[in-house]
Amino acid sequence: MKPTLQLDAQGRLRHLLTLEGLSRELLLKILDEAEAHDKALRGADKKQSTLAGRSIINLFFEPSTRTRTTFELAAMRLSADVLNLQVSASSTSKGETLFDTLKTLEAMQADMFVVRHEASGAAHFFAEHAAPGVAILNAGDGRHAHPTQGLLDLFTIRRYKGPADDCFEKLTVAIVGDVLHSRVARSDIHGLRTLGTKEIRVVAPPTLIPAGIADMGVKVFHDLDAGLAGADVVILLRLQKERMLGAFLPSLAEFHRDFGLSKARLARLKPETIVMHPGPINRGVEIGGDVAYGPQSLILQQVSHGIAVRMAVMSMILGAPATERARARRSRR
Repeated sequence: MKPTLQLDAQGRLRHLLTLEGLSRELLLKILDEAEAHDKALRGADKKQSTLAGRSIINLFFEPSTRTRTTFELAAMRLSADVLNLQVSASSTSKGETLFDTLKTLEAMQADMFVVRHEASGAAHFFAEHAAPGVAILNAGDGRHAHPTQGLLDLFTIRRYKGPADDCFEKLTVAIVGDVLHSRVARSDIHGLRTLGTKEIRVVAPPTLIPAGIADMGVKVFHDLDAGLAGADVVILLRLQKERMLGAFLPSLAEFHRDFGLSKARLARLKPETIVMHPGPINRGVEIGGDVAYGPQSLILQQVSHGIAVRMAVMSMILGAPATERARARRSRR
């Protein structure tokens, strides 16, 4: 396999910047690795020594609760040393460039940067300029990509619709809401397509559908009931009002009326349909409060799975994967 920015000459992960272009084999390998970590997290000893002596810096230029906390917890579970950099109080607020920030932190001998930034392509910039042996993990860049969220969504779907790897080939997945501003939607679409999902739909008003998205192999719906008909998985997206310049919607109440998942709408779907959301949720906007934590919702499970998935990616880049360690233990018996 030819090396790329994300992969080394042997086809192993060097950075994780996007799910676009990653092979089905590699995606399934990451999901299998996450299964091993998830199993370990449910045991008595949740801590592993995989990344002992390694240093990981969470470099978040945008606010985050779930993503930053699960990255931090994942690194700590692997015994890495973790530093959370408060960017608003760092030298970037004084005019320091991204390049200078990277080089300054590299001088502190960090092994991995987990980067969240409001600009699309920021993680790629870091990866292109990172020193050999320094890994970049994209925790969300602009509207572009959120690969670990995409992976944990795939993990959750396979957990509840699998366990066979070909379970995606039987599924209809509807992604509903602010697709235009969503990096999660893009990562989900890339991952779902690579795993052979039978049908991927995006459902939103015309103002929240990005131009050319049909070229990604999805079906576009502007009517929620039509878009949800027969769906096995519903992934709801938050309205990202902080990224909206101008009038995209008449009102939040009208959006909920036309595109919100209420209990009444959910009742029209198959009882085995699962509901997901990357968070944070807006009750009464994209989802009803009685749906958010109802019996078909997997929102809290997604958060839990995020720890195992991020442990999997970190260990595959910086240390021996849990699946390889298990094989080594068996060979010594």
